[in-house]
Amino acid sequence: MVDTSIEIEINNEKLRYLKLLSNSFPNIQRTSTEIINLQAILELPKGTEHFVSDPHGEAEAFLHILNNCSGNIHNKLNILFKNKLTEEEIANLSTLIYYPERKMKKVLKEVYDKDQWFQDTLLKLIDLCKMCASKYTRSKVRKALPKDFEYIIDELLHADLNQKDKKLYYQKIIQSIIDVDRAPAFIIAICDLIKRLVMDSLHVVGDLFDRGAHPDVIIDRLMTHHSVDIQWGNHDCLWMGAASGSGACIANVLNNAMKYNILDVIEDSYGINLLPLAIFAQETYNVNPIYYPKSDENNDFSLKRAKLISQMRKAINVIMFKMEGKIIKRRPEFQMEDRLLLEKIDYKNKTIEIDDKIYPLKDTDFPTINPDDPYTLSTEEGLVMEQLMHSFTNSVKLQDHIKFIYSKGSIYKVVNGNLLFHGNIPLNDDGSFQRFVFDSIEYYGKNLLDYCDMIARQGYYGIVNTEEKKYGEDFLWWLWGGKDSPTCGRKKITTFERVLIEDEQTHKEPKNSYYKYQYDEDTCNKIFEEFGFTDFKYSHIINGHMPVAVKKGESPIRANGKLIAIDGGFCKAYHHSTGIAGYTMFFNSWGIRLAEHEPFQGIEYVIKENKDIISTTVVYESTHKRLTVGDTDIGKELRNQIDDLMLLLKAYRSGLIVERK
Repeated sequence: MVDTSIEIEINNEKLRYLKLLSNSFPNIQRTSTEIINLQAILELPKGTEHFVSDPHGEAEAFLHILNNCSGNIHNKLNILFKNKLTEEEIANLSTLIYYPERKMKKVLKEVYDKDQWFQDTLLKLIDLCKMCASKYTRSKVRKALPKDFEYIIDELLHADLNQKDKKLYYQKIIQSIIDVDRAPAFIIAICDLIKRLVMDSLHVVGDLFDRGAHPDVIIDRLMTHHSVDIQWGNHDCLWMGAASGSGACIANVLNNAMKYNILDVIEDSYGINLLPLAIFAQETYNVNPIYYPKSDENNDFSLKRAKLISQMRKAINVIMFKMEGKIIKRRPEFQMEDRLLLEKIDYKNKTIEIDDKIYPLKDTDFPTINPDDPYTLSTEEGLVMEQLMHSFTNSVKLQDHIKFIYSKGSIYKVVNGNLLFHGNIPLNDDGSFQRFVFDSIEYYGKNLLDYCDMIARQGYYGIVNTEEKKYGEDFLWWLWGGKDSPTCGRKKITTFERVLIEDEQTHKEPKNSYYKYQYDEDTCNKIFEEFGFTDFKYSHIINGHMPVAVKKGESPIRANGKLIAIDGGFCKAYHHSTGIAGYTMFFNSWGIRLAEHEPFQGIEYVIKENKDIISTTVVYESTHKRLTVGDTDIGKELRNQIDDLMLLLKAYRSGLIVERK
């Protein structure tokens, strides 16, 4: 007889769901077993989250931080082999885990007994792998195992070397690996597994692109990562707009690449054809040193290349100012009329008037600008931009990378009680949420960021040649550098002034009031409330975008611990002002740790000298008890699944749903 109380508890919609669920769990035994498994998982230690920000194309430093897990691997080796290995031996083993293939190549040239080295090394790596795997279910570890060695690693991880027979069995496995010449491949596989187990998930808080030479290498690596999400930065939005076909975004991307002399990533990595631009620039403009790329000891260039880049950069600058002017005119809601500078140039006196003050210009030789119609492209400029738009929208690698950034990315993310975003939540001078009006609707706080996320996707995925897609492309440009945009947070981007005006007072880019109030705990709590946090005692805002100037006494921990600024400072250009190479953060079952990094000396230096990035780990916040899976967002999902399974169990026992074999 069916229990009527269970019928009341289960409505028709719920019953349909339970019947679907019964396809996966067809009887009481299977359902009960799953409930037991899920409840056990809730009691496991929380996985470690890794937070990094602002790699800006500095691939070597960024990838090293991923490989050494912000110093966590070295720390685990110190714990595991304390009083068993010397500091030098631990350093050697650490470097092997970071770069197994390259380190092995060096070591095997130096060791006398290769078989003995393989055996000793494999045993140490297996011990470390056991330690790293201990906080996960056996099922989760199995899913992470490399397919070529899945069975062997699974056996070795669960070896009991205290049993004599078992010890001989496992020694034989290791010896067999060596005998069949699979030890190098096995070491590479187990090193990769260790790195995967040490950091359960990765959060990249924006700006994969900018002045570093290899954002493509960074994205290639992230595309192979087991669990990654990205919070879009303003430079990411710029490249997203360029890949969408926005002329203004394309021009800005090229200007940045020329400014920092990293055209290789444009031409070689993404296959963008710059020849039409180069020909047009040489035919139209003379060489002018003010457009030379920046240079330092790590980024030198020949004078011949500098001259060509100066002509190309001037050409793309003029096109950029024109196309940005068109956007500003057709999108008055962006409120950027003060950036319509071409119409303010006095060509006769070679000056410009900005904010009621007149400044001399370093260059006014602009033959393609019609003073009476300054924002219209010349015929030749139009043809150049048509070709560039075609190149950007048809670059297979670039499109693959941008699709990945969209699929794994968003403007912000709420995860395990923390709010992650790259730039800012726009605020007024009095600390209230700044209002924006788009399409006659007012947006601020959370709904502003939700709107930005939606329109950014519209700019890429919208139907070609529709107003919706065109608006989305313009919006991506606004996110890049528009007035008070959430990803940029500046009142204006002074590209024009920095190139053409000597007076550095005009170069300043005032920041949104958020950057004043990010030190205020009440403001942070107000932001938590706006994003739906009900209990934010242990919550944090995780911010990127602005490098922490340690030299000037700045701290990454702000607002009485409510906000953590983790701009990675990977970019070499920032090291002189920050004094360090930035911060990364990890959040494990014992709390939050910040890692402060010294500048990276290069992979070859690490492999040759066993010298890691010098990282100082600071215990920022410890928990009163060890956190479990049950304390995380995944834990909430598992509890919901358990509730559904418990209801299914009742339905079976009451006869409302019939069991199957």
